[in-house]
Amino acid sequence: MSWLHSSASLSDGAGTVSITPQQAGWEYCGLDVYDLGRLGSISRTMDGCEGVLVPLSATDVEVEVDGEAYRLAGRDGVFAAVSDWLYVPSGSQLSVRGTAGEVALCTARTEVRHPVAYVPAAEVEVEVRGAGRATRQVTNIATATSFSGAEKILVCEVLTPGGNLSSWPPHRHDGIGDCPASNEEIYYFRIGKLDAPHGDPEGCGLFHVYTVDGSVDETVTIRDTDVYVVPQGYHGPSIATPEYPMYFLNVLAGPGAERTMAFCDDPSHHWIRGAWQEQEQDPRCPMTSAAGRRA
Repeated sequence: MSWLHSSASLSDGAGTVSITPQQAGWEYCGLDVYDLGRLGSISRTMDGCEGVLVPLSATDVEVEVDGEAYRLAGRDGVFAAVSDWLYVPSGSQLSVRGTAGEVALCTARTEVRHPVAYVPAAEVEVEVRGAGRATRQVTNIATATSFSGAEKILVCEVLTPGGNLSSWPPHRHDGIGDCPASNEEIYYFRIGKLDAPHGDPEGCGLFHVYTVDGSVDETVTIRDTDVYVVPQGYHGPSIATPEYPMYFLNVLAGPGAERTMAFCDDPSHHWIRGAWQEQEQDPRCPMTSAAGRRA
């Protein structure tokens, strides 16, 4: 059994890549990636779900939520800059217009309605995690600590320089056994090439997932635009091969009363966090900011 999906298998052929809770076999998380260059505009009723709208490679995106207008400056690509974003309430009517590029609509099932919220790129929290070859950038878009105005959804971006790894040590949040945290999780990958601003079809990386009961234990080749759904089990590392930086958009949600990014490390590898105290962080991180790509 594999939880890896190519974008082609999730595409409607008309400019939308979609993974729904039904397709993933779970209850909460969903993701739609819209190609505005092909679609021009989209309209959607947020029926029983809240959303986080993030430009991936689109600029000057016009958005309306229940008739109220917003404009997202966006970015040229996921490796080009940190983007502004919009929280879209459950039950609202959403429309998006643009002339080129992609936007992602991350969703989580909920009937609870929170106010619409626009967050400029300069206010998006960027942190550097890990050390040595496990140094990576985490862009906290709508995590529990960076954004309180949501009911279920959690969203962050992770950028890993070529030759480095992330999702390390391996960790899980599946509510099984002695791990109380419970979240479904989507990984949407873009693999760059050298200094390209966005994903490249030649890009590739690796990703490892294994469950507590041993029913899944696989290391898969990740291509640009692949989607991996993680309903349970330890995941990590995510490996960016040399010269091919890795980006992934994480979408999480679960049954808990409070939003949390809590997780449980694989006890065999938890010691690695202490070892980082003796290592320097990779100076290539952070890779991006609201001002653009780091020179």
